[in-house]
Order: sequence, then C-alpha cells, then structure tokens
Amino acid sequence: MPVEIDPFHAIAISRLAHQLRAEGRSVIHMEFGQPSTGAPAAAIEAAHHILDEDGMGYWESPGLKARIAAHYGEAYGVSVNPEQVILTCGASPAFVLALSCLFSPGARVALARPGYVAYRNTLKALHLKPVELACGESERFQITADAVERLEPAPDGLIVASPANPTGTIIPPEELRALAAVCERRGIALVSDEIYHGLSYTLPAESMLQHAPGALVVNSFSKYFSMAGWRLGWLIVPESLIDAARARMGNLFLTPPSLAQHAGLIAFDCRDELEGHIHAYARNRELLLKALPEMGLQRIAPPDGAFYIYADVGHLTNDSLSFCEALLRDTGVAVAPGLDFDPVDGNSFIRLSFAVSTDLVEEAIRRIEPWLTARAISGAAAPLVE
Repeated sequence: MPVEIDPFHAIAISRLAHQLRAEGRSVIHMEFGQPSTGAPAAAIEAAHHILDEDGMGYWESPGLKARIAAHYGEAYGVSVNPEQVILTCGASPAFVLALSCLFSPGARVALARPGYVAYRNTLKALHLKPVELACGESERFQITADAVERLEPAPDGLIVASPANPTGTIIPPEELRALAAVCERRGIALVSDEIYHGLSYTLPAESMLQHAPGALVVNSFSKYFSMAGWRLGWLIVPESLIDAARARMGNLFLTPPSLAQHAGLIAFDCRDELEGHIHAYARNRELLLKALPEMGLQRIAPPDGAFYIYADVGHLTNDSLSFCEALLRDTGVAVAPGLDFDPVDGNSFIRLSFAVSTDLVEEAIRRIEPWLTARAISGAAAPLVE
C-alpha cells in the first residue's frame, strides 16, 4: 500500500503569499529557510562563462569533490577522501541516499521533535519508522545522549541536526561526543544534517565526523552559500559505503546540475561576501530577539545558529496553521506554522526565517506588533482545534 505523507504546510502559506502579491499586496516572505541573497558574484560570473563555453552534460566535478574534502580538514581537522564525497542535487537527495544506504524497510530511526518536516516524511516514504523524541525547553529543543540511551529497543539509526531546523539550536561538543559514544555502543547508525554549518552566532558548530568517523553527513550550498535554487549538495559516506551511495545517486538522480558544480567550486572561495550575509543575519536576529518578547512572545527557542526564530504562540492560538494564514492575510507577513515541525505540540508555535534583508525584518516587526497586540487584547485567537 502507498505510504501516507503529511503535507508541508509552509508551502501552502507560501502559495497564499504569492497569490496576495499577484493581487498587488505587499508581502514579506519569512516562511521558507532560504536566503534572499543570491549566489556569490564570482560564482555567477563563472556560470556566465561556462554557459558560453561549455555544452555541459552529466558530470561529477573532481575539483569540487576535492575542494569539499579539503574543507573538512580546514574547518574541522577531519581527513576525508574526495571519493567519500557524493555530489547531489541538494541536501534532500543526499538525505534519501543516506537513509537508503543504511536501512531496510521497517527500520526504526530516531529524531528530535520538533524537527525538519522532511525527516519524518522521507522516512515514511522509504518505509522506515520515525521514532520521534520530544525535545523541549529543558533539552534546549535538541536530542540528548540520555534520551537515546533510554530508548528500548535501541533504534537502528539516529538523525542529528546542529544547528537545527526549526529552532537554530546547536548541540555542544560534549553532547555530540556523548551521542557518538551512545550510538557506537548500541550499534546505532548516525546521519548528521549539517546544512546550516557556517551560520552560527554563539558557539561554533562541530561536525559529527569529529566524534563519529563512520557517520553519514549531509550538507549543501543552499544556506551558507546562498545558492538554494542551484540545487547542489553533498553526502559524506564512510569508505565502506562509497559504492552503494554512488549506485543510488546514479540510478535515482544521475548527477547534480553541471552549471551548479562549476559555480559551487568558485563559491567556496567567496568567503568575504558570504560572511557579509552572516553579519546581516546576526543583526536581524538581534532585532527579533528584542522585539518579539516586547510583543508578548516570551518563549523562544535559543537561536544559536541557522536563521530561524521558533516562538511559542500558545497564549494566542492552538491552531498554528490558521494563525499563520490570518497573520499573512492581515499584515502581509508570511511565517511557517509549527505544525510542520512538530505534529504533537506544533500548533502552539510558529517559525520565522530572518534570512531576509534587515529593512524587511524591521518592516515585519512594524506590521506584526499591532496585530499581536490587538489579538491579545481581543482574545480573538485563531480557531481552536477540537
């Protein structure tokens, strides 16, 4: 029987946002985790040259694989063979490759709740069983080694994300070590989503490879490199899984876009421009962390990294989807419902992406503040879930 997959509700919010914009409304897009900036200028210039000079085709860039492998030595002190780097069409296919290389149908894979909506749904689509662990304020909305230790029976796998989506929380090095130790002792395969590495505002994010050399690591050019539409990512696999991962990549996806690979290689050396984006995100984060509590949104997950604010709106609604729709229609500010990230408690949360320009963050604050104030005074919360 086909597996039932939950919808990605933020897509519906975005669809409504684009409809309102087409009708002439002013809309601020804070519903998706994608930078509003484009690819680095030098990468775009290189792409123009390639378009003129190269007919392109199915291709896997040896230079890009080598550059990514070198990055792990530079950033984390970890040795990676370029052949361990599987180039993918973004992080989503990398995640599919990782899961299909490691697990057979029916395998149990643990993950944090709240967590990225596609983790749960991709597991289901591959006939794997998500084992969601509730992670609240006391755990800083992150999975812990103690929680994994207590799982009986031990899961077949564990998905770790640091910085995490939707919260932005980072797992400290000592906790990463503890997670790696628990997984090694209990025979649990590790998949680490490191797509938000490079986007840190407090402590730096360590790679799981520093603590678990056999972990599978997912990353992409979509976030730090500001190249979401180029659909380019990678998967790091242990040498024992190189052949399995390459076979799956070739059969399921062929190769990533050739143009994106050329541009991605150049993007790796555009650090000054990319770090400028981080400074803008840091400013946006500061503005929201100051403004939202003044609007009554006091309970916010610690946004150590990424570019999200995950805020509790339970005093205003227990239907986050309707809440987000009303906010969008009334103010033109699009945000994501917590229901996407947590099917149990997510109706009390919303996620705001601050990967937009600072002037748009300031405008969003101006629009949201009176709307939340009026809602709190009137008690006119979104329709309740029965």
